[in-house]
Amino acid sequence: MLASTCWMLRPARGQNANLPNVVILATGGTIAGAGESSVGTAYTAGKLPIDDLLNAVPEARKIANLRGEQIASVGSQAMHDSVWLKLAHRINELVKRSDVDGIVITHGTDTEGETGFFLQLTVKSTKPVVLVGAMRSATALSADGPLNLYNGIVVAANKTSADRGVLVAMNDYIYSARDVTKTNTTNVSTFQAPNTGPLGVVMDGKVEYYHRLIRKHTHQTEFDVSKVNFTKSRYLVRVRKYEPCAGGCIGEGRSPGNRDSRRG
Repeated sequence: MLASTCWMLRPARGQNANLPNVVILATGGTIAGAGESSVGTAYTAGKLPIDDLLNAVPEARKIANLRGEQIASVGSQAMHDSVWLKLAHRINELVKRSDVDGIVITHGTDTEGETGFFLQLTVKSTKPVVLVGAMRSATALSADGPLNLYNGIVVAANKTSADRGVLVAMNDYIYSARDVTKTNTTNVSTFQAPNTGPLGVVMDGKVEYYHRLIRKHTHQTEFDVSKVNFTKSRYLVRVRKYEPCAGGCIGEGRSPGNRDSRRG
């Protein structure tokens, strides 16, 4: 279910004119998940609002002036094109502003790569846009979300992140959203780029890049969704229904065992 969207930027506490301005767009996912047990795997994705996520990383306010918006509150197995379009539209609005230097998106990991690839084609700016997520809920023992969020803010605030396309910052590595994929349903090192490797690393508040993208991205592509506006979700359905088959059928699932029942 989509949360009500507020397009007004929330003023950050203690604005510092010497720091870059980063906007965090929240969409839900495990990084905002909460459960009854800190050692169990059962939790509700997207339960915590953006303010709670930012309050968990007070050190990030030493890196940038932060403002948050709640775009959606969904588990990423339920991510769909109406949220993608809201994200693309909002990002393209924000990056035109002189008081916005970078964007961070909190997202569930099941479809983080898919959302990143869509934004890689449809965001029209050289300003940093960084996706982050978590493999453990916010209430889990040794939750990885706060550090991933902190690192994502560090990447978005760093001038060397400009014009590198949409990025994914997970587990101390920085990946191109075009090349990254989720390889494990529970491990915190699940995100990998098997064909290209990471673009760089982020550690101890510092960013180091190894190489740049060669393929076209963001402002270099021909894709334009500025006039595309779905008033209701439309899904790209791979299988509408299962037909009887002798050898069995294969269904697409998410981790760990997630599936969006609306997709047929």
